Amino acid sequence: MIDDLALVRAIADANLPGVVAVITDRDGPRYSRAFGHANALTRTPMRVDTVCQLASMTKALTSLAALQLVDAGKLSLDAPLAGILPDLAALPVLDGFAADGSARLRPPRRAVTLRHLLTHTSGLGYPFVQQDTARWFMANPSAPGSRASVRLPLLFDPGEDWAYGVSTDWVGFAVEAASGQRLGDYLADHVLAPLGMTATGFHSPLTMPPTAAAVHARMPGGGLVPTPAHLGGGEFEGGGGGLSGTAEDYAAFLRMVLNGGMAEGRRLLSPDMMAALTTNQIGPIRAGRMGSTMADLASPFDLFPDQHCGWSLGFLMNPRPGPNGRGAGSLAWAGIFNSYYWADPAAGLAGVFLTQLVPFADAGALAAFAAFERMAYGRA
Repeated sequence: MIDDLALVRAIADANLPGVVAVITDRDGPRYSRAFGHANALTRTPMRVDTVCQLASMTKALTSLAALQLVDAGKLSLDAPLAGILPDLAALPVLDGFAADGSARLRPPRRAVTLRHLLTHTSGLGYPFVQQDTARWFMANPSAPGSRASVRLPLLFDPGEDWAYGVSTDWVGFAVEAASGQRLGDYLADHVLAPLGMTATGFHSPLTMPPTAAAVHARMPGGGLVPTPAHLGGGEFEGGGGGLSGTAEDYAAFLRMVLNGGMAEGRRLLSPDMMAALTTNQIGPIRAGRMGSTMADLASPFDLFPDQHCGWSLGFLMNPRPGPNGRGAGSLAWAGIFNSYYWADPAAGLAGVFLTQLVPFADAGALAAFAAFERMAYGRA
């Protein structure tokens, strides 16, 4: 029996609209509970099976799909992707701006590979994260959810630094090109169904379940109001952030990670690819630090400001133990609506914390997530 009193207090102190928290080990869930409301206006209760937008938690699932295709010999980690993604090969490097404000563009010194995309070392950014990407995007706007919206210039030559951005959307395009399927269909057949993730998929605003959680924003007085933020329903199924699903579904994915690529007696990924998914792949480059150009969408974020974190082919990795219980070499990331997760292979323990709130990196949500992690490790 897990004592969750400290978590209950932390969620109340954070004034979060609703939360689903799930802890799993290699054998199955240890803890699963919902708190608060899926919609603060209608007072619809949050349930453990409430569907939430996973946002960038989608990235790890898309990465798994791409690595399956590497296993199958249909994709290569280190070959240029120009043959199947010519639009990617055409992207220039942004070398700053001239005095008249025009962008200085040049060809990249090397081709973008799948490894670059999976490790966020491609040079691709996000307009809401990096100032130069935002400035370029303001001068070259495109519709949200359009393929044009991810045709951004590179911030540096591939392999030379880490920048969080649209790389995993391009991984999704590579999955489609190599498999001959829409990304959602490939994931459904090869990832979601084998893991029993029956509530997870791509949805437009019109196809979201009526009981799905609303995204909320804080009012000046501290109240919460639903906002029409939605990441799906554009021209493509976004491998970088388009899935919606439940915390228990996502815990099933993390359980597969804890079990070395196995789920229900079936191997989803080879031992070699599983090793690449769970070990640092970027050498001395530091990962995980994000700025912000849009304060109403995201705050600056660095989960481990005192650590030189790495990145595997799908996850942030902390080289030393974290302050709330997770061990060195744990795997983690987040979704922009203040959802967070980790998987600790050494301890055989993982946690999923779903809420739907902007802006990202909300101090209260991070404090509640920290309390959740301490609870999982018996430190509450």
